[in-house]
Amino acid sequence: MSGDTKIAIYYGPTSWFEGELGKQNYESLLEIVYARDETLRQLKVVIPDRDEDEPDGRQTERPKRVVAESSDYASLNEHVITNFAGLIRSINPRQVFLHNPPAHVQAQLERTFPATSVKRYEYPAATRQTLLQFRDGFENHLVGQKAVRETLLAALYSLTTQRRTKPVVLMFYGPSGVGKTETAQFVNSLLGGTLLRKQFSMFHNDKFASYLFGGTHSEPSFAHDLLDRESGVILIDEFDKANPVFHSAFYQFFDSGVFEDKNYRVQLGPSLIICTSNYGSEKEIREALGDALYSRFDSLIGFQPLSRNEVIQVIDRLVEGSFTELTADEQERVDMADIKTILHPLAENSSNVRKLGKTVDELISLLLVRSILGDYH
Repeated sequence: MSGDTKIAIYYGPTSWFEGELGKQNYESLLEIVYARDETLRQLKVVIPDRDEDEPDGRQTERPKRVVAESSDYASLNEHVITNFAGLIRSINPRQVFLHNPPAHVQAQLERTFPATSVKRYEYPAATRQTLLQFRDGFENHLVGQKAVRETLLAALYSLTTQRRTKPVVLMFYGPSGVGKTETAQFVNSLLGGTLLRKQFSMFHNDKFASYLFGGTHSEPSFAHDLLDRESGVILIDEFDKANPVFHSAFYQFFDSGVFEDKNYRVQLGPSLIICTSNYGSEKEIREALGDALYSRFDSLIGFQPLSRNEVIQVIDRLVEGSFTELTADEQERVDMADIKTILHPLAENSSNVRKLGKTVDELISLLLVRSILGDYH
């Protein structure tokens, strides 16, 4: 009887889900569905004088442990998702383990199988130790921006209290290449897990609407990416590049940490949402986003252009970092001090760290090529 089927639903990253499953053997729900579809396509030959109840060699044993992973639902037809509970009844497994299913799949199963259990991953939380590590390690990861360190420490503090039940939402603003993304990555490194980073400048068409608000269950979606994430830090890069028509998608997300689309529902809890932009001031942010969205940010943190001396510090760090990645032979062919001397004049008219990094790599490669080719003269 299907009534004794036990269903467990897990919401969280793939690595955690696999750990929860353990090393026991299990069958893939997707493979079972494919096998059933193939069986239905087969032509059944009826042999005269043979009892139709005789076994025809097909597998009829009840599955013991059936698993559906987060990416499996996109491969199922819409009618299968719509009647997912019926699919489980027809398969009649002893246990079912589902990873990040659509919200209506959970609702169906809870109605049909009242004993359905739901387990959610607890993302790493910020602690007082996190604040200390951030304060003490900030200057090793970022040049300048001392005001950013103090403002961000104050914003992060609320995540260390038990009172906080929803995300802290921050807007990093300022010119390109001064450390906004790097700061988010540094914070994430203290908490662990792969950073969920989305660049909104990449979305300029109708697919962005379905990505945010939900399309068919087989299409990529922001909500599904949130469910799959490993980290408690969410980075939305170039937030200013998103069309204002999509701003309403973030009202509830920033307010309470809930994000819903047509297929999925995500409850973040005390996480950290960081949006980056090239806005030049808080006034510009307010005018561009409107009061409804502007007021939902817990803190607006401005990043300043780097001074000449700070750019020189960045150049030195980039050169030293690139030099350590060279082989012993390559290090003998180029002089680190000479490279720094060649690049220091760039500090007069460039403060974009990202571009400086590419320039450093190009110069070192050029010097290495000249040295190597010179051996063949």
